[in-house]
Amino acid sequence: MIELLTTAEMAEADRRTIASGTRGIDLMEAAGRAVADAVSARHPPGSRVAVVAGPGNNGGDGFVAARVLAERRYRVRMLLLGERSRLKGDAAQAAQRWQGSVEAAQPHALDQTDVIVDALFGAGLDRPVEGAPAVMIEAMNASGAPIVAVDLASGINGTSGAVMGCAVRASRTVTFFRRKPGHLLLPGRLHCGPVDVADIGIKPDVLEHIRPRAFGNDPPLWRAEFPLPRLDGHKYSRGHAVVVSGGAVTTGAARLAARAALRAGAGLVTIASPREAFAIHAAANTAVMVRPVDGAAELAAFLADARLNAVVLGPGGGVGAALRDRVQAALAGRRAVVLDADALTSFAGEAAALFGAIAGRGDRPTVLTPHEGEFARLFSSIHETAEKQSKLDRARAAAAASGAIVILKGADTVVAEPQGRAAINANAPPWLASAGTGDVLAGFVAGLLAQGMPGFEAACAAVWLHGEAAAEAGIGMISEDLADRLPGVLRRVFSAAIGPPDQPETARPPAV
Repeated sequence: MIELLTTAEMAEADRRTIASGTRGIDLMEAAGRAVADAVSARHPPGSRVAVVAGPGNNGGDGFVAARVLAERRYRVRMLLLGERSRLKGDAAQAAQRWQGSVEAAQPHALDQTDVIVDALFGAGLDRPVEGAPAVMIEAMNASGAPIVAVDLASGINGTSGAVMGCAVRASRTVTFFRRKPGHLLLPGRLHCGPVDVADIGIKPDVLEHIRPRAFGNDPPLWRAEFPLPRLDGHKYSRGHAVVVSGGAVTTGAARLAARAALRAGAGLVTIASPREAFAIHAAANTAVMVRPVDGAAELAAFLADARLNAVVLGPGGGVGAALRDRVQAALAGRRAVVLDADALTSFAGEAAALFGAIAGRGDRPTVLTPHEGEFARLFSSIHETAEKQSKLDRARAAAAASGAIVILKGADTVVAEPQGRAAINANAPPWLASAGTGDVLAGFVAGLLAQGMPGFEAACAAVWLHGEAAAEAGIGMISEDLADRLPGVLRRVFSAAIGPPDQPETARPPAV
């Protein structure tokens, strides 16, 4: 798994490593050398490098990087914000090992620089940047030179991704041991550039004590739970997903979700359609089945069939009491439920009723998929604190309040479960912001849940696959393209696990 560490958790990893016998200066030496390596890989010896260092350990990393680069025959200017005599501990020792001159960090010192190393603050910043540091950050951004950030672009909060007044816009970031949430959450991600994770000598076994609860959403997080088809399986063993449609003028959303559920691997998919829209669906669908179902009572009777083990409500469903009643009917059963779009907005001001119904479902997965507008309507009290909480915090709070798995959508989608585990997604291309793509995501989630994939892992996998399918489709993509791109993404991700056609397939790929 790809763990993400908060500032406090990273400090604990450092502390445990030092307590086990590794000197802090050795960690700093490894960190500074990794930064120097990133510069050397992209700029030839003789390049003019300005290292802008702050008064803490991030600045100490900068002193090491400056020394290593000078040894490699780069022309280095060491610019320090503050007094050298005020450096402490490992940072002071790193500064003593630097044999060159140390200049006061001033904007004019960045003139005619080929590359800048940003070693001002790193991930631990928890206060607004003002005064001389802010002036220096603005000068770095205005210089036009590529910037390599040490740990995290200065001015970004490592835990929330927030800009603390102003922030460096780095061309590349070198971080240590594990990424931080601020590398993935917006707006922090926009300031980082590509992020290299360097091994500086911290052993992974420290994570057994830290037990991080946030992860980068990548296949290692959910691959072991992904329901690959079995050679001896059949369509009935792969689950039956239901998509509840709205009226005649909003049928497209339901069809998008239904086709996506089928592409995600559900053995069968049925659209539960009002009679007014039945002919439209029947004419437009082939592999997806259609059944006439009107109102909450008919939906409850239809879903009484235990083989219908996952249901989506909301896409094109129509906001109001009628949809609220159908949601309550779906939640009353033992199936997995995905609530999207209109199903969420229908409970604006009525959230307690929804959360109460979810609480009575036990261990059956319920997944909510709000974008920011729907989140504000359903979780109004949490939304009111948005400026004080990160997106990660808000998604966790919403999951805890609702008892559901929450997919808080956006360019930095966060998936959170009520127990606090969460994942941040980073592979969504900007052209995914298009009509109907949320309906497709809801269908992907339902298709995976229908096959028995655990709720949190199904939500994470669906979000990641959604982003990859969009990236593969490319700019100009529309929502109809996504489901048809999914087979190619799955082949790429699971090629080793699937094996040649004449070999038996396993229900689960090997754990990674």
